[in-house]
Amino acid sequence: MAELIYYLPGYGGQLRTGLGKALMDRGFDVTGRETRGDFARMPFSDQVEVVVDDLKTHFWNENARVVANSFGAYLFWHAQTRMDSFPGRVLALSPIVGVFANQDSGINFMPPCTEQLQEAIEQGRLVAPRVCEIHTGSEDWQSEPAAVTALGQAMGVSVTVVPGNGHNLEIPYVAALLERWL
Repeated sequence: MAELIYYLPGYGGQLRTGLGKALMDRGFDVTGRETRGDFARMPFSDQVEVVVDDLKTHFWNENARVVANSFGAYLFWHAQTRMDSFPGRVLALSPIVGVFANQDSGINFMPPCTEQLQEAIEQGRLVAPRVCEIHTGSEDWQSEPAAVTALGQAMGVSVTVVPGNGHNLEIPYVAALLERWL
């Protein structure tokens, strides 16, 4: 029986494509929440509660593995503010940690409840999972390296800033990371 991984993809992401497919290609069963469709239409606080319930009900052990990408990591951070330290292992890739903007393209994004997450960080209510790795690209304007590093410092988690990479970390880097992490 294949090991199970809880996956939270980026905004609009699917479990069976991209990173989810890469996990399945390595022989893992992938479950989690697609950040689209009915789930995406739920109020954000309900989305967070679903993630909390999933983790506490099915993944609350030291062997559990969570992979959270981009907006999926944002959901995970919010869930972590409502739980004790997650007892398993968490891999966060290009995590969203708040508002971001790209002046060149004019694209702005303000995820829900940014103030709540910032307050949780400042008040020490965002505790680190038992084992956590965070990776972001040096050229990532959505997961700005300085903001991601500050998040890591607040939780006592090291952050790897990948030189020359943007929001979508390069496939060879992610492939090597998955081989080591899994």
